[in-house]
Amino acid sequence: MGLTLPLWVTAAATAATRALNGEQFVSKQKLVLPNQKTFIEVEVHSAAKFSSSEKALAINHSYSGLSLDVTNGLEIWVIVSWSEKNPNQDINKDLNSGDRWLLVSPGLGVGRSSHNHEICMSDFARNLLCINLRPLIPKDKFLHIEIVFPNGKNLAKRTSNEAFGVVEGLALIGNQAEAQVSASPNQVQDALQKLQKIVGSEFYKGNLIHVIGENGLDLAIKNGFPSNLLLKVGNWIGPLLVASAKEGVKNLLIFGYHGKLIKLAGGIFHTHHHLADARIEILISLAVREKIPISIINEFASASTIEDAFERLRQKDHQMAEKLWISMASVVEQRCNEYISRYGSWKIKVGCALFDKKRAIRWTGPIGSKQLDMYSISLKA
Repeated sequence: MGLTLPLWVTAAATAATRALNGEQFVSKQKLVLPNQKTFIEVEVHSAAKFSSSEKALAINHSYSGLSLDVTNGLEIWVIVSWSEKNPNQDINKDLNSGDRWLLVSPGLGVGRSSHNHEICMSDFARNLLCINLRPLIPKDKFLHIEIVFPNGKNLAKRTSNEAFGVVEGLALIGNQAEAQVSASPNQVQDALQKLQKIVGSEFYKGNLIHVIGENGLDLAIKNGFPSNLLLKVGNWIGPLLVASAKEGVKNLLIFGYHGKLIKLAGGIFHTHHHLADARIEILISLAVREKIPISIINEFASASTIEDAFERLRQKDHQMAEKLWISMASVVEQRCNEYISRYGSWKIKVGCALFDKKRAIRWTGPIGSKQLDMYSISLKA
């Protein structure tokens, strides 16, 4: 099994910081994982000082071991230097201590948020950097890290990053050390084990949240969803819906990107694109149901993406566009509950909450709306 991108970046950052401190380069960096006492060795290609020894650069290549992962083999550069003043941005603080000794900047090919232009990285990635770099920083020193993915901007065109509000490159996300393909059966087994762990815990009261992929998990955490109820399900939505019902879940909220969950409205419950992709066709069906003018529906057929089709409708009639997505969320809820009922009779209510390409939680079905209220989560205007 390969490793996620945050591990390769942190290994390079560690090697570069050691070089900046004048230490001899070693190809294998020992990294401590968050909330674990063990360490893992991660390969780094090279590291050395430059610019009159005021900066250091480390280079390596990621290896996820996943053939469908665009970051597999990605070249990574990490440039480090001492900062003259304390980086006071909250987003760059140590997640454990609150110290502001680390400044992380997105270089070429690294994704930025379209909302605030800050680097797109998960809490796991930032925590991993903090844990492993803090022991290397002398007192009264502030470290500046610039991360560069030389081919990141081109590779990002082959991903859905922009749909999640990530621009100019690849996001540094990942919430675990080992890489997993979202279509792999191994992911189902891992999710089932986590499901059993959640429902067997003392804080479990019958509520659960399915989040779709790393972007969904990262966004759920940042929006205040209870982390101990989050289960990342990837593309294996159908089997995990039934498994959750069997485990006695009473209130299940599905939280994900609208361009992914629209497949559920069409009865597609394994959502990886290489198995099935009928999103435009499903959108057209929903539009017919909502009696949207045929002239606009015809435009949907020529749209390159769901987001493109939605934008065309939004520009013509904002209210109609909102109505369509709320209707879609309702149909997702209906289809999910019908799917579960095929396999048994359980007292479970499945709700749906959708976020858009700006990573804002925008639409829910009637069940999902009540569940968001239960978690004190508000929709974004």
